[in-house]
Amino acid sequence: MLPKLYAHPFSSYCQKVLIALYENDTAFEWRLLEAPDSPAIQEFEALWPLKRFPVLVDAGRTVMEASIIIEHLDLHHPGPVRLVPQHAQTALEVRMLDRFFDNYVSTPQQKLVFDRIRAEADSDPYGVAEARTMLDNAYAWLDEFIAGREWAAGSTFSLADCAAAPALFYADWSYPLGDRFPQVSAYRQRLLARPSFARAVDEARPYRSYFPLGAPDRD
Repeated sequence: MLPKLYAHPFSSYCQKVLIALYENDTAFEWRLLEAPDSPAIQEFEALWPLKRFPVLVDAGRTVMEASIIIEHLDLHHPGPVRLVPQHAQTALEVRMLDRFFDNYVSTPQQKLVFDRIRAEADSDPYGVAEARTMLDNAYAWLDEFIAGREWAAGSTFSLADCAAAPALFYADWSYPLGDRFPQVSAYRQRLLARPSFARAVDEARPYRSYFPLGAPDRD
């Protein structure tokens, strides 16, 4: 049986896994999480009561969390693109960068989005300012770190880039890079040109009206 992916194409963490699947042309069954009363939603909630996607079901094993799903795919469905390097020290840098993009780019970006969703009475100006400061610091660190590199961990596309692509994609929508961080902007463009991410972006286009801050007329 094919692995089943419970996911939505507009979700950044689902896109992270989709990039990994598309990089190696790994066959899988989509279980689209959209209609509230759909069989896919009911199956998903039974599998993972915390109701956070994506979730992968493969050979009777339920795998949660995007990074772990990608590690699982690299282990059980390896392809020509090894997303987690076999060299242990190199793998540590890849995993560190994966956490960087999730924790210091995606998390503050989502804080900006969630604040917009809240009722005005529940808005959190301090939290928004804190998130923007975090993004400024993350952009600045990455702009220096990525100089001279094609991909996050060097010359080879990896788990770190699977994390970076949707994180920077939505972060630039929420708190634009502008002209301040040219290395990060160039890296973001390389990610958008990568066929696996370009496919994920195209599949998500019909859902752009969902973006609370207003999806920009670009990308």
